[in-house]
Amino acid sequence: MVPELPSSVLFCCDQNCIRSPMAEGIMKKLFGTSIYVQSAGVLDDQEIDGFAIAVCQEIGVELSNHRSRSMEQMEDWGDDMASFELVIALTPAAQRLALERTRYMALEVEYWPTLDPAGMGEKRNQKLEYYRTTRDQIYNQIKKRFSV
Repeated sequence: MVPELPSSVLFCCDQNCIRSPMAEGIMKKLFGTSIYVQSAGVLDDQEIDGFAIAVCQEIGVELSNHRSRSMEQMEDWGDDMASFELVIALTPAAQRLALERTRYMALEVEYWPTLDPAGMGEKRNQKLEYYRTTRDQIYNQIKKRFSV
């Protein structure tokens, strides 16, 4: 049985600069405009990561125009968490904040433990391999969860 697709999904991680933008981009590539997809972080103190941009370009996902934002900024800019049907947290901190912010809302929060590639590897090729591992982990989880 194929699960019904949600109308909207919010991916969240710690800083909205690697994992949640990857997830947002991959989801948009797979589903286009049939599902409203956004991403946010617990914090917004970093710009999109260059390695994340590079490994997503390898699979046709463009992240270079992504602007990092926190969950608080997201709501300030008009994307209320209550408007999402599903929130997917990719880090423990994002899960805690999502559960706290949605405790009185009728929406689902899922936690997908996801590798943080930041700071891993010493050489460029090693770093790229860790980022690819994270990208592929997210891609496979999306395919599994949404029966792609």
